[in-house]
Amino acid sequence: MSTVGIICAVMLGVTGILCIIRIVRGPSMLDRTVAADVLMAATAGAFGIEAAIHRSTTTLPILVVLALVGFLGSVSIARFAPQTDEGDQR
Repeated sequence: MSTVGIICAVMLGVTGILCIIRIVRGPSMLDRTVAADVLMAATAGAFGIEAAIHRSTTTLPILVVLALVGFLGSVSIARFAPQTDEGDQR
């Protein structure tokens, strides 16, 4: 594995750990949703880096499914999240 691959793997690992911490400790549902969306994007990035390092296209369907699930999950949470007044603050 090249140096760039190792650096990318470390950065994506730190991103994953921080997202899991935010999912566990997040004060609201929307904070947890954003952290889950970032975790999904980091996972897709990890699959993309793995595909680039090994020069294979077998992970392309996995990337498409991850992108679709992440998008649909975010849109559904945003659609059905309770609306708050503009004067309300956390």
